[in-house]
Amino acid sequence: MRDPYEVLGVQRGASAAAIKSAYRKLAKKHHPDSNKNDPKAAERFSELNSANEIIGDEAKRKQFDRGEIDADGKPRFQGFPGGGFPGGDPRGRAGAAGGGFESHTFRTGGGPGGMGGAGFEDILNSMFGGGAARGGARAGRSSPFEFDTGGIGLDLDLSVAMTVSLEEAVKGGEKRVRLPNGKELNVKIPAGVVAGQQIRLKGQGETAHGHPPGDLLITVSIATHPFFKVDGSDLRVDLPITLYEAVLGGKIRVPTLGSAVELSIPKNTSSGRTFRLKGKGLPKPGGMGDLYVTTRIILPDGNDAELEALMQKWRDGHPYNPRSDLG
Repeated sequence: MRDPYEVLGVQRGASAAAIKSAYRKLAKKHHPDSNKNDPKAAERFSELNSANEIIGDEAKRKQFDRGEIDADGKPRFQGFPGGGFPGGDPRGRAGAAGGGFESHTFRTGGGPGGMGGAGFEDILNSMFGGGAARGGARAGRSSPFEFDTGGIGLDLDLSVAMTVSLEEAVKGGEKRVRLPNGKELNVKIPAGVVAGQQIRLKGQGETAHGHPPGDLLITVSIATHPFFKVDGSDLRVDLPITLYEAVLGGKIRVPTLGSAVELSIPKNTSSGRTFRLKGKGLPKPGGMGDLYVTTRIILPDGNDAELEALMQKWRDGHPYNPRSDLG
């Protein structure tokens, strides 16, 4: 992915508020629902979400600025002095200087072993399959490298993170994921996926001679939405309304994760009043959550002399104190 600062159009020294404002502005502009005739809108929207996941999060932003993670949020390997394992990859492949580093965890099934439970014998066994060492030992010769492959395995699973939009989480879809080894895959996102859920792709992990391929484990996170807030299986949204809509009432279009719906606002609706739209939330066992819509009265920009005169006249003829209960 491109540099997240470049994607959101902010400087590296930008404040958290400036980053948040830039993300919301661009997310509204490039939201797929507002650009249904633009086939690249979803791609741009996804890129914005990914960028916000990095520099919109204080901890991840510091990691990125220090060079500890890349623009996709993947750790950057620091390596041994000079790069890679001493002497190259323990599986006989080129080290970091040879065009990339691949790391695996060696695990033992028990028995003696130095080096924190993965001794020199274990590494030799992973390199040579253990055949030569077993042959020498079982022919009656004493060998310090006697071991059995049955107790040793390679961790060939790969773990990556994937950020999806709220719409993708609800409806499902397809997303391209880049693996640490540079390989790219199209991953099908199941409808109803939740944050923290793992998607396992069999056989798409690392490979090693004499071992079955590992799996790819994808941990899902859901990007911050420009106006919906997730509350369990429910959604919440602030709905801006005009002063005259609050006083006179009316029908107002409300966005949902599907198509927009009309909400009837009764007369004399105060700012902060919440309405429930049943079944317009997120999937949950046995049904759907709800959408809670909270009204926010927004006055017109700038000074309006006519409005001020009207309010002064109304104040003088209809005084009231909405804060009387506060003492």
